[in-house]
Amino acid sequence: MNLQRLTVATEYQAGKGSKGEVFSGDVLELLPELTDRFGEKAQMVYLDPPFGTGGRFSCRVRVGEKDWETSKPSLTDIAYNDNLPRNEYLAMMRQVLEGAKALLNDTGTIFLHIDYRMSAHLRLLMDQVFGEKNFLNEIIWTYQTGGRAKNYFSRKHDVILFYRKNHQYYFDIYGAAMERTAVRHNHLKRHVDADGRVYRSIRSGGKVYTYYDDEPVFAGDVWDDVSHMQQKDPQRTGYETQKPVRLLERIVRCGTRPGDLVMDLFSGSGTTLVAAHQLNRGFVGADSARQAHSVMRRRLRGAPVLWHIGGTEGEPLVAASGRVGVGNYEISLQAYEMEKGVSARSFQGMDALDDWSVGYLRDGVYHAIAAERRSKAHPRLECVLNLPALSGEIVLSTGDVLGRRMFYRLNREEMEF
Repeated sequence: MNLQRLTVATEYQAGKGSKGEVFSGDVLELLPELTDRFGEKAQMVYLDPPFGTGGRFSCRVRVGEKDWETSKPSLTDIAYNDNLPRNEYLAMMRQVLEGAKALLNDTGTIFLHIDYRMSAHLRLLMDQVFGEKNFLNEIIWTYQTGGRAKNYFSRKHDVILFYRKNHQYYFDIYGAAMERTAVRHNHLKRHVDADGRVYRSIRSGGKVYTYYDDEPVFAGDVWDDVSHMQQKDPQRTGYETQKPVRLLERIVRCGTRPGDLVMDLFSGSGTTLVAAHQLNRGFVGADSARQAHSVMRRRLRGAPVLWHIGGTEGEPLVAASGRVGVGNYEISLQAYEMEKGVSARSFQGMDALDDWSVGYLRDGVYHAIAAERRSKAHPRLECVLNLPALSGEIVLSTGDVLGRRMFYRLNREEMEF
């Protein structure tokens, strides 16, 4: 069957729960469209930008059936470069912060996640864009993972700058509540009351203070109860700078209500979007990295998402056939060969393919109806999909291990009966 390559700008992924949109592209180029679409609609913006490290960050990718069976990624692909000169970095961040302010509604807040390299510079920049009076907290997220320094004290924390747009901001301290059993009890004595409830008490200044274990305790501005992700954490996606869902759940809970819109302009592995969806918030994400979108697709599977597709270069060899059934089409994917020279390593046929789907193109939007994706529980890709006979152009989509997404038109007249 002759496959005609298509340029598709938008793909709709059906699902349940809160809806979201994810954009592919450079944040500065996307800001005009995002501001036009979502200006003053976001309740919260979370930013986890490059930290100004001067380095290059990667994503570890599982290739083919063997990698998924063994849970050992064999491909290391670039995620993003963090090598902008400081003046260019700060100029970029000023534009991003000004854009974020335009996206927030009157009760909105922003959380900017950085580390020691740029925290002083960005604190001053936040003061300029949002105003010093709108500063709320410098949150310290401390953890124990990573190496140990010998020539200085080990750097074991990130900084999250928390600002409001104006004095009408929304904030729910209960969203940052912790179980009291997770808090250090110091010299408090343990008791059990007549109803069987556990409580702690301490005498100070002639008074007795009592705290029940089943009552929440509210977080301060030092967060040491959320662990950094360990190397073998089951949440890990292979994206090097991934943040734990629990951290973003706390941020989303305290800054938004169900149904509110959460935006993340440096989405990376998509943790903010996952947390927002799980908490029934709408979400909008953006990232320029192909691997980021590949990881986000996997994590947001089952959520209703409108994917805005970036341009994809490449000409892999794709072969497929179709058969007309009773009320359906049987589409067979027969071959996928990565072109030579596109990667530093070679791939064996279908091993280069991470997922594929068939559906319909309607008004320029691709609607995936049937799809196959590799997973730990399902490492082998099925090469036959059944597509219900509906209106629209029949389209086959492929997603490979390099994060590239291709679309092809299938001609009904060339299908067998």
